[in-house]
This record gives sequence, C-alpha cells and structure tokens, in this order.
Amino acid sequence: MAFLVKYGLVVLALGAWTGWIVAAQLAFPAVFERLRVREPRRLLQLHLDYVIMGVLVIAVGAILPDLPVWVQVLLVIGTLLNPLLFLPLAFLPHAPRTLWYQLLSVFSFACVTASLTAAAAIGVAA
Repeated sequence: MAFLVKYGLVVLALGAWTGWIVAAQLAFPAVFERLRVREPRRLLQLHLDYVIMGVLVIAVGAILPDLPVWVQVLLVIGTLLNPLLFLPLAFLPHAPRTLWYQLLSVFSFACVTASLTAAAAIGVAA
C-alpha cells in the first residue's frame, strides 16, 4: 500500500476521533465554556477538514502511488496543518490578525496548493 494511502487513513481516523470533540461540545457545553472555547463551530470545522483531507490524500495516493517524495512531503505538511489551523480560532477568534497565524496559513496553503498542482500535472501527463 502506498505511503499516502496509509497516511490518509491515519488522517481519516484523526477526523473520526475529532468528531468526539464535537459530540462532547454538544453534550457538555459548560465544559467548553470553562475551557474558554469562544468559537465552538471551529471545532466542527477542524473535524470535517480532517475527514476531507483524509479522503483527498487516500484518493491521490491510490491514483498516484509513485509521486515524488517532495510532493508527498508537501502534501503531508499541508493536509496535517490546514485543519489544525481551526484549533486556535476556537480559542482566539482574533488569531487571523496575528503575524504567526498569517504566516502559518500561507505556508500551509502553499504546501497543499503546490503538492496538489504537482500531483495533477503528473497525473495528467501520465
């Protein structure tokens, strides 16, 4: 089995596990208020984004199992980091106005964009 398929399965499982956070937030909202979760919908976005990224990576890895390592590395970084960017937003709604968040976002989206563009080019050329 290709590395990206294995990694995608792990990310998909992470998406399943983060669903428990969403369920807990719905069942125990007072706990999340004590934890100072300001934007609970961001936790749902985190969960859904990991599920989406997992499926995306499985598909790319299954269709293009021999992608160059640099493409795989960028895809792993981006698909792990993109959903994670929702976590600080749950606690710090002002995070997008901070330099650290902006730099991390640009880096993460650049990794996903570059890797998926490279995968598309390689796949179309095959």
